[in-house]
Amino acid sequence: MLGAFHKSSVLKKLIVRELVGLSFISPWLLGFLVFIIGPMIASLYLSFTNYDMLSSPEWVGTKNYIHMFTQDPRYWTSLKITFLFVLIAVPLKLAFALFIAMLFNANRRGVGIYRTVYYIPSIIGGSVAVSVMWKQLFGLHGALNSGLALLGIAGQDWVTNPNTALWTLITMVVWQFGSPMLIFMAGLKQIPLELYEAAAVDGARPLSNFFRITLPMLTPVIFFNLVMQMIGGFMSFTQSFLVTGGGPLDRTLFYAVYLYQKAFTNFQMGYASAMAWILLLIIAFLTALVFKSSSLWVYYESEGGK
Repeated sequence: MLGAFHKSSVLKKLIVRELVGLSFISPWLLGFLVFIIGPMIASLYLSFTNYDMLSSPEWVGTKNYIHMFTQDPRYWTSLKITFLFVLIAVPLKLAFALFIAMLFNANRRGVGIYRTVYYIPSIIGGSVAVSVMWKQLFGLHGALNSGLALLGIAGQDWVTNPNTALWTLITMVVWQFGSPMLIFMAGLKQIPLELYEAAAVDGARPLSNFFRITLPMLTPVIFFNLVMQMIGGFMSFTQSFLVTGGGPLDRTLFYAVYLYQKAFTNFQMGYASAMAWILLLIIAFLTALVFKSSSLWVYYESEGGK
């Protein structure tokens, strides 16, 4: 009898403990269900409907997906432009961030101020004001052309030129290198100095140290930055929408911009929802591919380099 009572008391305590824990996480849990899971389920349903936000959704099955892949050339254009943007911008951004991080890794006077100054673009880089400023900077009468005029070089409207418009957006993204730079700096701080000292004894040169010590030891950080920047690159919207509007001639028509046009300009919310789910699958596939390949190039010291 006493044993049964003791078990019942312990069970009640466990239940109370679980309820207390659930009560503490309930705000997050409620927000997750209402603002993430709920919209995702609604979006999945709408992707199989014809919905203009003014009338009730009309079920059309896979019509949106079929039209997307077979009858919408602008969809393939947006996909190609986005892949090209990510393929160029992400490696350049990571390379530049690593270069600056290595410069700031040394303990020199005033280096903290420079770190702060170089991080500022990442804080304000995605804002509307900076996008408008960037458009003016690369415009026909912008600061870039004014500088070129001093050198006797004729400028152009870099934003409206189909051959250069995408590069202005890539430059803007690379300019926002502050976040990966800080992560690279944290990774550099974790590399044991003994490795460099041993290499110096063997007569290794700085370039050899970089490729044989710094890069291998930084591969987990590179892996993290690569995944995060790749996901962010595929979801890029503000730069194209505000600086070029997706033009000229759809040369900067990012996937997210075209999705926005379909949803809020053409009122094809069902079609836009289908596009959103395809984007999710693309990002998930590429992220899984990077994770799968990590065993070939990411070095984890705790696992003996495996």
